[in-house]
Amino acid sequence: MTSRRSFIKKAAVSAFAFHYVPNLLGKPAASDKVRVAHIGVNGMGTNHLNWFAKLPDVQTVALCDVDSNHLATAKNVLLGHKPNQKVDTYDDFRRILDRKDIDAITCATPDHWHAQIAIMAFQAGKDVYGEKPLSYSVKEGQMMLASMNANKKIFQLGNQIHAGDNYHRVVELIQGGAIGKVKKVRLWKAGEPPVIEKTNYQKVPKELNWDMWQGPAPERDYFPERCHFTYRYFMDYSGGVFQDFWCHIADIVWWSISPEKLKSIDAKGIISPGIGDTPSEISIDYKFKGLDIQWTSKAPDVPGAAGKHIGAYFEGTKGTLLCDYGSKEIRLDGEVLTDIESIPQTIKRSPGHQQNFIDSVKSRIQPESNLAYARKMTMPMHLGLISWQLGRPLKWDYKKEEFKGDAEANALLFREYRSGYNWI
Repeated sequence: MTSRRSFIKKAAVSAFAFHYVPNLLGKPAASDKVRVAHIGVNGMGTNHLNWFAKLPDVQTVALCDVDSNHLATAKNVLLGHKPNQKVDTYDDFRRILDRKDIDAITCATPDHWHAQIAIMAFQAGKDVYGEKPLSYSVKEGQMMLASMNANKKIFQLGNQIHAGDNYHRVVELIQGGAIGKVKKVRLWKAGEPPVIEKTNYQKVPKELNWDMWQGPAPERDYFPERCHFTYRYFMDYSGGVFQDFWCHIADIVWWSISPEKLKSIDAKGIISPGIGDTPSEISIDYKFKGLDIQWTSKAPDVPGAAGKHIGAYFEGTKGTLLCDYGSKEIRLDGEVLTDIESIPQTIKRSPGHQQNFIDSVKSRIQPESNLAYARKMTMPMHLGLISWQLGRPLKWDYKKEEFKGDAEANALLFREYRSGYNWI
């Protein structure tokens, strides 16, 4: 049997060619509707359903969820868009992957399922629109990229803000030299997780397949706070507020300046009170070649940041640029600007995040928020959490993608899947 390490190594050989050269195998005709199935249809999954149902070149043919109540609600939502649409429902996503007539899937399950579902979809010949974060662990991101390349598939990360005009323009300004060479970036997301005060163990609801919901994660007794929305405040499944929001704001940094050659990570923070075990507050210092990135759980004391719950503050040799999802401020020589007209528009604007994915399914050219890019942007998030968990700074070997001389830290780059749920 091919080992995970050798599979990644072999698949990586063709990575460059696939990212930049269209693959015409299995390409739907430009006039065809892309047949889409949604896996995980509560919360963000309902948004997926609504977004894709409104695209004229998409036909939604199947829905899947391990909670039958969510599944019934989602079917009604779809029929509200398209009353005559025939749609099949499943409680096991593998039945969707078995179908040869489905072109693409979207995945909005809890974080710990993202990688396996994507990899199995690639293997089954499906393209994937996967919700953030990309994966539960660093190694899973490597495995996803290897599988996508080996199977010549398309992937879009569901960080919808990437499609907005504001982020496009910020990238143009920074790459156009508006503030000179960037030496430091401050990122933040204010807000603490809810305090889950006690464990309310109870019988699993009849509508929920709790074993399947847990899947590759460690087996735990059921209580409702571990499931559905609040799962993200348990390290078994996610990484709290930090993991939930990292890619939304780190995205603008990786897109605009492509940080390279990470050297060290130093995270400090406070664990959430109550039974949740993700950070209540976390600060992280990342050292890249020629660049420092700092993450905090509160807005930094810099001009314009007060009152913004999330943001990025770029410090350059000529000035600074502060942005959030929908606004930007450039400070040059004491003057505050919202734009610089002399810097031209150079990046093609998005047709919409979901439409960008569908266009890529047809053209076989990777979308803006593709997997190779998303993996690089997501990795420091995982490394920050590992430093926080261990309570000490860590040295990173960016060539080998492992910690230097630290077996304990390297053991946290991947979590073995629970028995019975290692399907890849």
